[in-house]
Amino acid sequence: MLTAFLHIAPALENHLWQSTAFAAVAWLIAIALRKNQARTRYWIWFAASIKFLLPFSLLFAIGSYLRPVHLVVVAPAPVSVAVRQMAQPFSNYAPVSVFAAPVDAHDSNIPLALTLIWALGFLVVSASWLRRWLRVRKTCATGTPVSHANAWNGRGRTGTLACVPLNVCIKLSDTLIEPGVFGIFRPVLMLPAGIADRLTFAQMNAILAHEMSHIRRRDNLTAALHMVVAAVFWFHPIVWWIGARLVEERENACDEEVMRLGGEPETYAEGILEVCKFYTESPVVCVSGVSGADLKKRIVRIMSLRFAQKLTVGAKLLLASVAIAAIAVPLAYGAIAAPRNAIFKRVSVLYLRQGGPAYGGDSLHTPAPDDDGTPLPSFEVASIKPGDPSERGRGFGSPDPSQFRVINMTARGMIEFVYGLKDFQLIGGPDWSKSKIYTINAKVEDSIAKSMQGASRQERQRQQRMMLHSLLNDRFKLSVSHVTRDEPEYALVVAKGGPKLTPTTWVAPAPGAPGMQAAPGKGPHLLLNNGSISAINQPVSGLADLLAFMPEIEGHLVVDHTGITGNYDYTVKFSSEALDRKFAQEAGAPPPANTDDSGPSIFTALEEQLGLKLEMTKGPVDIYTIEHIEEPSEN
Repeated sequence: MLTAFLHIAPALENHLWQSTAFAAVAWLIAIALRKNQARTRYWIWFAASIKFLLPFSLLFAIGSYLRPVHLVVVAPAPVSVAVRQMAQPFSNYAPVSVFAAPVDAHDSNIPLALTLIWALGFLVVSASWLRRWLRVRKTCATGTPVSHANAWNGRGRTGTLACVPLNVCIKLSDTLIEPGVFGIFRPVLMLPAGIADRLTFAQMNAILAHEMSHIRRRDNLTAALHMVVAAVFWFHPIVWWIGARLVEERENACDEEVMRLGGEPETYAEGILEVCKFYTESPVVCVSGVSGADLKKRIVRIMSLRFAQKLTVGAKLLLASVAIAAIAVPLAYGAIAAPRNAIFKRVSVLYLRQGGPAYGGDSLHTPAPDDDGTPLPSFEVASIKPGDPSERGRGFGSPDPSQFRVINMTARGMIEFVYGLKDFQLIGGPDWSKSKIYTINAKVEDSIAKSMQGASRQERQRQQRMMLHSLLNDRFKLSVSHVTRDEPEYALVVAKGGPKLTPTTWVAPAPGAPGMQAAPGKGPHLLLNNGSISAINQPVSGLADLLAFMPEIEGHLVVDHTGITGNYDYTVKFSSEALDRKFAQEAGAPPPANTDDSGPSIFTALEEQLGLKLEMTKGPVDIYTIEHIEEPSEN
């Protein structure tokens, strides 16, 4: 319950602020059009209401299916981030893995309590409206049908109400509810018995012209849709405020229609006042009456002939442009950006340094194993022992596909390797998971080892990750939860003047040829040394991932927004002071006395030497929480 709540809460928060912002824009437009027809303002408010049921991200997801297969477009970073934030909570529409885990009973009660409070509010609002609607429905069912010819029979005369179409049923009721329209698709005009004795023929026709306007506008349908919005989002005051604006503008629109049809202002105003004097207002907004909104303001508008101007051509074009943009922009961005989001999945990278890990794998663009219900592959046998701090190096892997080694890694480090995370993306866990180191020697099953022999390096590491994942679940009793939230991050972009990258000159030797195993630093690699980053035959996206390990950048993801494809050879030299201190801290050694701080910062080095630039931005970041983990027994 807690993990599901942690995933839903940010999505709901994003949707609510988007809908609130949309309502604010609607309010500004309504103010700008206050001298125009009320029906225009009504539809603006109705759009603000329906926005609560239609997240921008739903359009983003739909747009992702409209992308032509051949189209390859990368949006500029500022536009990408802005639209991506508006696309929450559904822009990450791929299934999310959430592993069941024991949680604190007190913490688990919080989302349960909030869910129960929402459900109680929803039931109270829905039950209240349902009770009133059933009362009106009963009144309608027990009403007496009358013919159009005898609908007005009062003050000693009988007459035909010409403004009521023949396809609208008329019923008289014994209640004191005002004249109103019941039903959406088969509307019924309900009139209180004896109303003809209180209104003149002209007043009666003016009131009924108002009700017919409700029918032509389908006001009961739109009111019912807003009632659904208000029941679901009963806790949001903006929803109720929008509801009041809808009632106000629909009554103003009907008043304008009565005047347009030639109604006399004085006769119409007197008819409304007579109805309000003797009859009660309709109990539910989806049964349209005549006495809604601020009565005093309505009478002043009617008597002063303050009725609106029609929209100019320019105003119509502006409204149409805003409406089209609200739909087209998320659709277009979904079509453009969704494939890029899938390609540039955030994963960790090869992290080597001088005297560093003896084992490491190229994890570039290698997704972490997903929990789709399929059993994870596992090692045939695995030995877990405490690590040896005196042993040189730490890391993962083995040149022999039938073997797999983990050297001097913490449980936390293994989890980060499995899911492809940076350190700040993993939270929780006991202290020992961050400090105790382990060495694991595992044997891979012959069938899996055989299949891995001809596989790519990325596929081999994917298999290794899944097997290590299985071992963590089995021996460490690991369970984690996963949420996505917006966090600051760096975007790697092309600097002014363009990139300064050299296409790779490395050529893979023929299978079995001498030199198949290149000497360290001579074959394809991405290497972080003290004061330099060197690469042979590497994509720019790999550099973006590696930069996240720099002390100046640590704690943030680096996302490749350069749009540069292909592999390159390059070297970047920078001040090693911060990096030397980080290496010493990780090794538990005192800070180095003499460090080289004469070089440029990593930010300056990237721009001057590679023509690339790091810009601070914001985007969705995967955050994993260790819900449960146990120390393994040695064997």
